[in-house]
Amino acid sequence: MNTLITICARGGSKGIPGKNIKLLNGLPLIGYSIRTGQQFAKKYAADFALSTDNEEIKKVAAQMGLHTDYTRPDKFATDTAGKISVIKDLLNFKESERSFSYDYIIDMDVTSPLRTVQDLACAFELLTKDPEAINIFSVSPAVRNPYFNMVEQKDNGYYNVVKKPEILIKSRQAAPQVFDMNASFYIYKRKFFSDDNEVTISDRSLVYEVPHVCFDLDEPHDFNIMEILIREDLLDFEI
Repeated sequence: MNTLITICARGGSKGIPGKNIKLLNGLPLIGYSIRTGQQFAKKYAADFALSTDNEEIKKVAAQMGLHTDYTRPDKFATDTAGKISVIKDLLNFKESERSFSYDYIIDMDVTSPLRTVQDLACAFELLTKDPEAINIFSVSPAVRNPYFNMVEQKDNGYYNVVKKPEILIKSRQAAPQVFDMNASFYIYKRKFFSDDNEVTISDRSLVYEVPHVCFDLDEPHDFNIMEILIREDLLDFEI
């Protein structure tokens, strides 16, 4: 199976300026994803590619062994550019360069580095074993549940649960299980892109529940929390 690992790292960031190469416990944030990707690529003979519009990110990635001749086009480097379009453009570039099509594409998000090679391998196996599924993405147990303690305003102006269950649910434990997408990684079959899907979630998506702490960095305090977890050796796994 021909597999392509991708990392997409845009230069602009409003929540955490320069976050993709900001030092996290002495290592650039992107370095954690590169390190895991290199380990997976070596084990499964996969190709590894970077999508960025920023020369400094290219430089930092190259220092860690991830070199690229690809530069993300300006139209895919805006705040409104969809991630699927970004990956697809890089995929087309690599397939033209390599003169063959990939069977699987594994995208790792720089801002959610709490993943392991084992996580990727387990999710990859789940996807390959399901002939109907076209992608899989990482999730964590949700803190709130739309069937029980998440509410929204209804047409009458009053508030009720987001998803109205058929049977009254009196405890969170009795509600259907739901998950948060933790943005760590996504694995796609080539068909996903051939079918011109525009968003990650499809009617044939699988999920991989990450068996350890995993979250993405949105605000400066998220960065601080992750740095403490790594620095104080509070993780029960190695990244």
